[in-house]
Amino acid sequence: MERVTGVGGVFFKSKEPAALAAWYRDHLGLELEPGSEAVSVFRWSEPGTTTWSAFPEDTQYLGRAESRAMFNYRVKNLDRMLAQLRADAVFVDDRVEISKFGRFGWAIDPEGNRFELWEPADGL
Repeated sequence: MERVTGVGGVFFKSKEPAALAAWYRDHLGLELEPGSEAVSVFRWSEPGTTTWSAFPEDTQYLGRAESRAMFNYRVKNLDRMLAQLRADAVFVDDRVEISKFGRFGWAIDPEGNRFELWEPADGL
């Protein structure tokens, strides 16, 4: 059985992403990625990363308009995980996105929350 291997990131909406990220930087010590106004990446002691990212209030990336956050789960084999979910009658988005960060897929939980599955690129 395929399983998630950890949390790849937490993504949420914000009315003012840069200002909110600055607040977290100033009050909780979250260091922002160079060139970013609203992304902080935690480096693992073993290979891998966890990403903290504030999205604009009007983003559609997180699913339903009322969704304030989306969980991203790391997986070793995205294709097998998506097939497993489909076999269990879970709604899975047909789209798979490929980027320099790896491969991404999405599904919906029983409460209607969209979540992301991430097969990291080598070295992430």
